[in-house]
Amino acid sequence: MFTKTKTSYYKLGAAMTLGMLTTAGDANAANNFGSIANNINTSISSLPGLISALAYLFGILLAVLGVMKIKDHVENPTQTPLKDGAIRLLAGGALFAIPILLEAMSETLDAGGAGSGASASKLRSVSFGTI
Repeated sequence: MFTKTKTSYYKLGAAMTLGMLTTAGDANAANNFGSIANNINTSISSLPGLISALAYLFGILLAVLGVMKIKDHVENPTQTPLKDGAIRLLAGGALFAIPILLEAMSETLDAGGAGSGASASKLRSVSFGTI
């Protein structure tokens, strides 16, 4: 009885999600490959900022936890090994360095934002011949 009700709720949720997805788009928008690629390109442009923010957040968190583990080791060396704090400190430092590495990579590929480096190609349309 319970499994059947649970399954029907899943089916209802899937149907409602599909209905919202199909009606959420603009009716006059062109759904061709070029517009889809442009939307993906626009959406991905904010991804490095998100990755940087998360890396800074978790880097600081791991660094603080590493310092606390080292403090625990100083207070009770037999219970807490030193390697636990050291591993957390190293992982926090590596996460804290990710945004700097991302910036160096983007400047290497596209110096000054001039678009002369690696860039996404602009595809206007695709037509397939008859088979």
